[in-house]
Amino acid sequence: MIIEATKIRKSFDTLQVLKGVDFAAERGEVVSITGASGAGKTTLLQILGTLSTPDSGTLTIDGTDVLALGSKELAAFRGRRIGFVFQFHHLLPEFTALENVMIPALIAGRSTKEANASAIELLDTVGLAERISHKPSALSGGEQQRVAIARALVNKPAVLFADEPTGNLDSATKEEIHRLFFDLRDRLGQTIIIVTHDPALATLCDRSLTMRDGLFISE
Repeated sequence: MIIEATKIRKSFDTLQVLKGVDFAAERGEVVSITGASGAGKTTLLQILGTLSTPDSGTLTIDGTDVLALGSKELAAFRGRRIGFVFQFHHLLPEFTALENVMIPALIAGRSTKEANASAIELLDTVGLAERISHKPSALSGGEQQRVAIARALVNKPAVLFADEPTGNLDSATKEEIHRLFFDLRDRLGQTIIIVTHDPALATLCDRSLTMRDGLFISE
């Protein structure tokens, strides 16, 4: 398993959000997590992505017990081995598509030459080879999200987490991004975990899990 979590519990004050969740995904698998608002989906995704710490439970990613890492070690691990795509692309407006994709690689300590080469290759992979010098304001919503996906992949993460990645896009663009995720799985062997309210995206995934009241109810 590329990611395995057991008995994940998380509370905020007296509200128990996650009630002992087990989750695992194999390398190259695309898994969707669905459920009503407040079911615990985003909280689980944040814990699986090491952005939040559970109250109890275990979490192993790519062979690493991430809950045993110190804060600096965890931040470094997250930068190298985990990618994130959110509903809003969060691109830096003053930088080009190429520069936006390069930034995580540079932060991770890779050379400018290496970061540049990786970013160009990924922008080509997501269909934006002709748009690398454009700033976000000159790109469509779908193109901006493709840049965000390329940015999330530039350090070759073990797992790509996507939180409502097409929630802000029109239906035609949603379908393009949906196809892109599976193309990335096929071409790169990328493991992808997607939180979504979109049943069309959920049904495309290798597995679709549903959360209710802090637990999975079906598969």
